[in-house]
Amino acid sequence: MSAPTAAPAASAPSPSAPSLTSVFVGLKLALLRNGLRQSSGRTAVFVTSAVCAAVFAAAILLAFVLMRGNADADIIAVLLIGVLAIAWAVMPLFAAGGDETLDPSRLVMLPLRPRPLVRALLVSSLIGIGPAFTLCMALGAVLALARGAAGVLVAVVAVPLTVLVCVALARAVAAANVRLLTSRKGRDLAVLSGLLIAVGIQFVNFGAQQLGRAGGLSSLEPVTAVVSWLPPASAVAAVDAASRGDYGVAAGQSAVTVLVLCALLVWWQRSLVTLMTAPDGSTIGAAGGATAADKAGRGRLARLLPGGRTGTVMERGLRYMWRDPKTKASWVSSLAVGAIVPFLNAVQGTGSIYFACFATGMLGIQMYNQFGQDTSAFWMVAQTISTPADAYAELRARALALLLVTLPFTVLVTVGTAALLGDWSALPEGLGLALALLGAMTGAGAFTSAAFPYSIPQDGAFKSAAPGQGGLAWMSILGGMVAGALLCGPVIGATIWLHVADLHSFLWLLFPLGAVYGGLLVWAGLRLAAPRTAYRLPEILTAVSKG
Repeated sequence: MSAPTAAPAASAPSPSAPSLTSVFVGLKLALLRNGLRQSSGRTAVFVTSAVCAAVFAAAILLAFVLMRGNADADIIAVLLIGVLAIAWAVMPLFAAGGDETLDPSRLVMLPLRPRPLVRALLVSSLIGIGPAFTLCMALGAVLALARGAAGVLVAVVAVPLTVLVCVALARAVAAANVRLLTSRKGRDLAVLSGLLIAVGIQFVNFGAQQLGRAGGLSSLEPVTAVVSWLPPASAVAAVDAASRGDYGVAAGQSAVTVLVLCALLVWWQRSLVTLMTAPDGSTIGAAGGATAADKAGRGRLARLLPGGRTGTVMERGLRYMWRDPKTKASWVSSLAVGAIVPFLNAVQGTGSIYFACFATGMLGIQMYNQFGQDTSAFWMVAQTISTPADAYAELRARALALLLVTLPFTVLVTVGTAALLGDWSALPEGLGLALALLGAMTGAGAFTSAAFPYSIPQDGAFKSAAPGQGGLAWMSILGGMVAGALLCGPVIGATIWLHVADLHSFLWLLFPLGAVYGGLLVWAGLRLAAPRTAYRLPEILTAVSKG
């Protein structure tokens, strides 16, 4: 008799797979942890940023608490949250290259559905310094405005809504523009972020001064009335409305915030679907070489320039200005800041025609370290330089390319400053001083380019010199600027003497004097730099090829 068959053992329950949200949260924490382990410098930057953000957030939180009950608390809270939302909207345009978590194209090959993916990315995006700072801002804003049970109830909902709208806005913008942000044009935007910040600070300063003259924050009430219906500021405004008893307005502003949050999530989801299913057309046509429009553009530019070596070098320099991200950022920064400083001072009534020389100084710096801008590609240029005459032709063409931009811009800023000041009599001396300074810095820049060359790294947006060459860079720029200012001494002395001697009728002579003197300084600087360039060519090539 056979033994009874044993009953099959019950199979052990398989462990349930972790949710996608928890996986992405773990990945975000792992990215932060492993990123900090890469180098002590990166750790120091992160810790410093966290400490600064925490101190700033605590100060803002305390200021909001002290502002509680103030008549203008609603204006400050609503407008600050509105500015914070703008910062979240533009952040992906500048930080995409430095934050790999902003690039959803890394997930293209994974079998993930859009809706769970959006949910997981949204939750994991709440981890970081930015969301924590936003949480403190939102908390402080509602603490300053919430009064009564209705206000507190709306505030409880407004804080997470504000944070979610900001994070969803940044992610939606990043997903919709990820292919642009990872291209060369996107890297151009990242390099230009410092320019936008510098220009923005100038306009904020001007706006604050105008606000003080206009009679305080009450003049911003019309702007606040509009911003209070724009999420996420509308969530904070709903707290103020509920505290005042305007329950209909509070409900409407809260509903607008929720609707916009849903719209952002839908936009984000559709962008992810497009990114994961549509082919990348950013390189279509690249294999076919230059297009007819590109060839026509090269032909038009070449026809406008002189022939021979001069025209070739000028065309190369102008294309560097337009195409190289670092060169473009340097030029745009100089042009923008150089115009803003004299113009804003003139509008505020604190300016002078001499402020136009600030624009000249910003542009004159572009002549410094000419060979370092070529980096390792300078060896191709070096093959064409064998005599001082060749070096002179090279430097002269580079200076002419710069003067195509710097000369008309200097004249334009000086004339514009005189027009804003309403002092046309000061225009000749202003032009004379500006042209003399431009010539001095162009000539000094040519000489320091040969005497103190250094390499400009291409792997970092804000690195201006290779490791070990920082002192050389400072010596080149500061020494050249001091030399340029000293070389302008005769024109400055003539200006002072004519004013002290009360010979105002002869001030117009400063214009031709400055123009001729500036031209002579350019010629002298090129003549002095040419033999030094030709005889130190191996040293220059070694210096600019580092890093």
